[in-house]
Parts: sequence; structure tokens; C-alpha cells
Amino acid sequence: MVTYRAPRRDEAAALATLGRETFVETFGHLYRPEDLQAFLTSIYAEDAILRQLDSDRILYRVAEEGGQLVGYCKLGLDVSLDYDPGDKTVIELKQLYVFASHHGSGAGQALMDWTIAEAEARNADEILLSVWAENLRGHRFYQRNGFRWIADTHFMVGNHRDEEYLFLRTMR
Repeated sequence: MVTYRAPRRDEAAALATLGRETFVETFGHLYRPEDLQAFLTSIYAEDAILRQLDSDRILYRVAEEGGQLVGYCKLGLDVSLDYDPGDKTVIELKQLYVFASHHGSGAGQALMDWTIAEAEARNADEILLSVWAENLRGHRFYQRNGFRWIADTHFMVGNHRDEEYLFLRTMR
């Protein structure tokens, strides 16, 4: 049975490993090794994760089964994507990854439900995310959860530029 909770500070290394492994499993085949390594080293460094866990502007939720982390969700209370929120309160869904072994288990949906509940609890007007243009499974998942395409953008993995879409969910 999958359970959900906030990660502990002493789990920064495990969370960094989870982030690297789920990203590589999902997208690793798209990149040259040097681009992938540069990205993983900067984004999933243990000290960077530890700083995020200590921040009041970043929120995490992990999915765990049998003592093993199988997925996670990361929210940002500040917008870093190419989007002007104006006077709206926007929560950015920065990452939502679940191991392929748990696709279809409801873990991804449970993490999304938590995201929406956090946005509601914080009186957010919108939830914003970026998704790879060719991630059709992701597009369908986000659309089922009330998100819609609003703009094209890009995402860098090392020196590799991914074409991405901005998706937005209006909360009220």
C-alpha cells in the first residue's frame, strides 16, 4: 500500500536519488550523457534538496511503499516559469514523478490531489506547470485534472533545449 507524507530533512539524499532516478527513467533516453549529467548534478544535488526542504517557499510530498520512496511532488510558492501572474497567487507544480512500476496505481493522482488541496488551502488563484511538448501521457493527466495549455516555453537539460508547454489550472 502506498502512503503519502512530507519528507524528513534526513531524507535529502534519498529524495535526491529519487529525483534523479525517476527523471532518468522517464526522460534519460532523450539526452546526450553530458547534458543529462550536468542537469542531474545541478538539480538533484543533495545540498540543493536540503536547502529546499528547509525553505518555506518549497513544498514536497513523497509516495512511499514498503519503506521505499516511489514518487514525489514538489511545489513552489514563487513562479519561476515564463509567466506573469499579475496580482494573482500562483502555485507552481515544479515536479511530479512516480516510478513506472507505479504508473496506474493512483500514486500520481494522489500527489496531484495533494497539489490541488495545497493550492486551495493557500487560497491560490492558479496552479502553473511546464510539461514536455511530446509527453502526451502527461498532457492527458494534467487535462483530466483541469489544466489547459496557455503557452509554449522551453526547458534546458544541460545544453539541450526541450520544447515545453505551460499548463494552467484556474482555482476559482
